Amino acid sequence: MAEQARLIKKYPNRRLYDTRTSSYITLADVKELVLSREEFQVVDAKTTEDLTRSILLQIILEEEAGGAPMFTSDLLAHMIRFYGNATQGMMGKYLENNIKAFTEMQGKLQEQAQAIYGENSPISQDLWAQFLNFQGPALQSVMGTYVEQSKKMFSQMQEQIESQTRNIFTGFPFPNYTPAGKDETAAKTATGTDAPAENTTGKGGRATQK
Repeated sequence: MAEQARLIKKYPNRRLYDTRTSSYITLADVKELVLSREEFQVVDAKTTEDLTRSILLQIILEEEAGGAPMFTSDLLAHMIRFYGNATQGMMGKYLENNIKAFTEMQGKLQEQAQAIYGENSPISQDLWAQFLNFQGPALQSVMGTYVEQSKKMFSQMQEQIESQTRNIFTGFPFPNYTPAGKDETAAKTATGTDAPAENTTGKGGRATQK
């Protein structure tokens, strides 16, 4: 039988109570639970509302306020702009899948290193650092190609939408509206540029053009 997630209650005085150890804990203690990959849930002691996400966000905020933030201001601004956007759900899933894949690769590499060099060997971390250094230029190249392809696809979609919009509205008799391609023909007709030449017969039976 799977072990039930550790239950932590948050009281109105903002104190956190660990029901497993029957003691109050701090946000740093919750961070240690995260690092040890222990399943837990934080709930409001009065309403039983799930507060796990808000507690995790507090931990992230404290880490970002420390000396080595992970997210730049530009990245945070981009993330804020995704809220309320049609791509919000897709972006959240995209980031989640990439982080999971990243974590799985790190775990497998560490397992292989530990099997070869021992449990407490620091070589596993060195191998992971070397892997990231090796992958850096390759990932930048892949992301650069992906961005360029996305820009081209977006431009093609814009052109297609504009073309479809013109085709839709061409059939409507709007006042003072001349469909694209017909305004030049109308202008030539009005100025007589394309009018047929008028032939008259001059002396000697030769045709003269006025």
